[in-house]
Amino acid sequence: MHDAGSLGTILGVWAHPDDEVFLSAGLMAAARDAGQRVVVVTATLGERGTTDSTRWPPERLGRLRGLELAASLAAIGVTEHRHLGHPDGSLARQHQLQAIDELAGIVEQVQPDTIVTFGPDGLTGHEDHQTVSAWASTARAASAPRARLLFATTTESFVRRWAHVHDRLDVFLADGLPLRTPDADVALALNLSGADADRKLVALRAHASQTAGMLATIGEDTLREWWSVETFLDADRTPLPQRRGADAGAAAGPAWGTWQLVG
Repeated sequence: MHDAGSLGTILGVWAHPDDEVFLSAGLMAAARDAGQRVVVVTATLGERGTTDSTRWPPERLGRLRGLELAASLAAIGVTEHRHLGHPDGSLARQHQLQAIDELAGIVEQVQPDTIVTFGPDGLTGHEDHQTVSAWASTARAASAPRARLLFATTTESFVRRWAHVHDRLDVFLADGLPLRTPDADVALALNLSGADADRKLVALRAHASQTAGMLATIGEDTLREWWSVETFLDADRTPLPQRRGADAGAAAGPAWGTWQLVG
């Protein structure tokens, strides 16, 4: 990307703290460096994102992850954040019209030129991610139909290069993921190196409750390189597989698997 200013005001809509940094930290930092406004919306605090619920009960982990998010956003120059306040792992079971209406209100207030979120696959197959994608798409149609809608995606080259990491870390939660998006279909790509990659690494490390284990397993250099390329699809120009819902027909596309929290 050579002109971050062309994206105008950016609104990122995500499910949990750390989604925004893994998938769009470089994009947000470039936009902020160009003087653009960036607003991040997080649906939950990710308060159930632990394998040790005794040490990290939801209330405590939610507080911690909120602080981690603030530190991570500060590292990339983002100062505006909105939290929707939904329980982690529950988005598909929330009152959908109310949730979309709340998000549409934020979209109307911000009036973004560009909205960035997950594609219908949820990128990892996480049900919260898939639900946020649907909310963001519907809210955009209602409140900012002229805004560009970008879906974070993964490419064929990404999947090939990092297969050894994906085999070690349980990141992608459904058959058919990660997506192997052809490079020709990518609408926007950022290749981070040098100081830009280091800045993203700092933002990733700020989410220590989620990234410390990755760092211990794969090392800092690998984590830095793994997400050093950010790729996005233009939702209006590229045919996308659709999540199968209660009102979707049999030809809607693959039924993306979902990840359900336990306990």
